[in-house]
Amino acid sequence: MNQDQVKQKLFLLDGNAGDFSVIFTGKKSRKVDGLYYPDRKEIIIHNRNFSNDDQLIYTAIHEFAHHLQHVRSVEPISTRAHTVRFWDIFHKLLYAAEEKGVYANIFKRDGRFTALTRTIREKFLSANGNLMKELGKLLAQAHDLCREHNASFDDYVDRELLLHRTAAKLLMKIHSFDIRPDIGYENMKTVASIRDDEIRSRAEEAFAQGKTSDMVKAEFIARNRPDQTLDVLVQERDRIERSIDTLSRKLAKIEKKINEIKYNSKT
Repeated sequence: MNQDQVKQKLFLLDGNAGDFSVIFTGKKSRKVDGLYYPDRKEIIIHNRNFSNDDQLIYTAIHEFAHHLQHVRSVEPISTRAHTVRFWDIFHKLLYAAEEKGVYANIFKRDGRFTALTRTIREKFLSANGNLMKELGKLLAQAHDLCREHNASFDDYVDRELLLHRTAAKLLMKIHSFDIRPDIGYENMKTVASIRDDEIRSRAEEAFAQGKTSDMVKAEFIARNRPDQTLDVLVQERDRIERSIDTLSRKLAKIEKKINEIKYNSKT
């Protein structure tokens, strides 16, 4: 697979990605498989790192996700490259690549992976979800008992159970909201953190359908902060204005010193 073929495959995943370049270095790197340079809109791939095309296209999709995030974000991109928004874009691209035959998922093709995935999900993730939900039920009983004795529930979980009070309250929410345990405890926590009943139900269903944690957070949690973009832009504007003001004052001092030196040199 050459550079042009990779670019064509990426365009199959998103035809409105704007212009970008795919460059093979022809080298092997121990540090990274690929890089993205937003200022030049270049996807760099160390193509000698891979033993097959699926490994190469996986890296290309990863860097393509960085490209899409940079060209479409109305907010300044954080120096932290792998944000929730990035993983949301990347995972959506991977699912699209599998559907369109651009990328073959090794985790679905190798029977050892599928068997291992089934065991982990059923015997550990789902089982742990059930246990934690049951723990939430017991904590709710403890909460009622504390109220009966006019005792502090926070003190009970902090000092008797050695469990942080925030974790205890979240477990009680999981039980109260009757969140399905088969999505796993970590995802149950994400769902329980959503206040709106309808959105919480949709997020739970999204997990059940196989969406990743970052995809769910990007769709159902970030969307609940409509003013986030405005806030970020205002903060960035204020930061730039402060920087300009500081630099202007420094420049004025330097110009003053320059003028003083020039004046003294003439006298």
